Formats: sequence, C-alpha cells, structure tokens
Amino acid sequence: MPPATSINTLDFIGLFIFLAGFIIGLGAVTVIDIHGFLGRKSSYWTEATTRAHKVTKPLIWAGTILAILGGLIFYRNVAFAGIPLIHALIALVLILNGCFLSFKVSPFLLKREREGKSGELLPKEWQKKIMASLIVSDIGWWGGLILLVFYLLNR
Repeated sequence: MPPATSINTLDFIGLFIFLAGFIIGLGAVTVIDIHGFLGRKSSYWTEATTRAHKVTKPLIWAGTILAILGGLIFYRNVAFAGIPLIHALIALVLILNGCFLSFKVSPFLLKREREGKSGELLPKEWQKKIMASLIVSDIGWWGGLILLVFYLLNR
C-alpha cells in the first residue's frame, strides 16, 4: 500500500463539485437524449420528451454550472493550457448548445404543447437540428468526463 498523502481540502471540494456536475448534467442529458431518440418516430415518446425536458433542462444547467465551478476550483493552481483549456472550451460549446436548446427548442416544444400538438412527431427540420445538438451535447459531456479521468490518472 502506498504511503498516505495529505489531501488538499480545496482540491477535494473542487473535484467533488466537478464530478457532481458531471453526474447531474450527464445523467439528465442521457435521459433526454434517450427520450428524444425514441421520439423521432413515436408520438408517445415525442410527448414524453416534451414533458421530460421540463425536468432535465434545469438539471443540465445545474450540472453545467457545478462542473464549471468545480473545474475553476480544481484547476485553480494549474496553467490554463492542455486539459484545463480543453475543458473550458467544452464548457463554452455546451453553454452555446444549451442556449439553443433552452431558447429555441424548448419554447418550440412548449408552444406545440399549448396548441395540443405535443404528441405529434416533430418536423424533420427540427428533428435534424435537435439530433445534431444532442450529438454535440453527448460528445461534450462524455469527452469532458474522459478528459477528467485522463487528467486524474496522469497527475
């Protein structure tokens, strides 16, 4: 067994918040992505996606904020290069992608719901935009997590 090392409290808190952000954000992304995938050809799952996004959207934003906050704390004494820089770029892309989903897609879904159309399949144009956005989201979240694991194992 290797000798015990002292753990920096701020590193511990930063990493914990960072990981909590990934757990919350990536968990919610996974739920809504599965719903969205199933909703491409099913009116049942289209309606379920519209309803589920009301819960997953705030969870994804909470996860994003926690991951950024945790990353800022965890990387506070590290040069802003390499993996910390890539994490920052991923966060920026996820924020921009989240803005599209929150301020374009979400109002579109809610409008359809108010009009009694939440069970109708989405137009192909919207399906393509949403699918591209979900792919960006998945690559960002999973890529960010893989980079964090790589960083931790190569410290």
